[in-house]
Amino acid sequence: MPYRDGEKATLHASLDRHRDAVLWKLDGLDDEQLRRPMTPSGTSLLGLVKHLGSVEYGWLVETFGREVEPLWFDPYENEDMRADQGETTQQIIDFYGRARAAADRTITELSLDDTGSPAWREGRVSLRWVIVHMIEETARHAGHMDIVRELIDGTTGDHRPATGPAV
Repeated sequence: MPYRDGEKATLHASLDRHRDAVLWKLDGLDDEQLRRPMTPSGTSLLGLVKHLGSVEYGWLVETFGREVEPLWFDPYENEDMRADQGETTQQIIDFYGRARAAADRTITELSLDDTGSPAWREGRVSLRWVIVHMIEETARHAGHMDIVRELIDGTTGDHRPATGPAV
C-alpha cells in the first residue's frame, strides 16, 4: 500500500489489493472446484470472477464513455454470475484481466472529479465515487470467495502470504 501517496494512488492501490485477493482465491484449485456451486443460489469462485469483470467494465469503463469489449453473456440477466460449461476457466480469468486493464486506463487517464453516466441509472457519478464503489464491490465478493474457498478446501486468509522478509 502507498501509505503516503495521494488520494487517487491510495484508492487505486486499495482496489488492486482486493482484486489480487480475488485471483489468489483461485490458486491451486482444479476446474471442477472453481466452478462448483457452493450456495443454494449457485455461487462459485469462477462465477464471482466473471461478475467482477463485468462490473469493472460497467462502472469503470462504460460509465466514462470508453469502449467495452463485446460480452458473450447478458449481465442484466445475471449471466455474469455463472460460469457456464461452454466457458473455459482461462477465458474467464483473461476476461477479468482485460476488464482490470481497461478500468486501470480510466483511473490513470481521468481525474477523481471527472464524471460519467452509468447506462443503467439516472445521474452522473464521479470517478472518485466509482472507485470507492468498486473497492466495496470487490471486497464484498472477495469475502464471499473467502467463505467459498474455505468450504472447498479449508484455505483461509484475505491475502496471499508474504514469501520474503517484511520491508
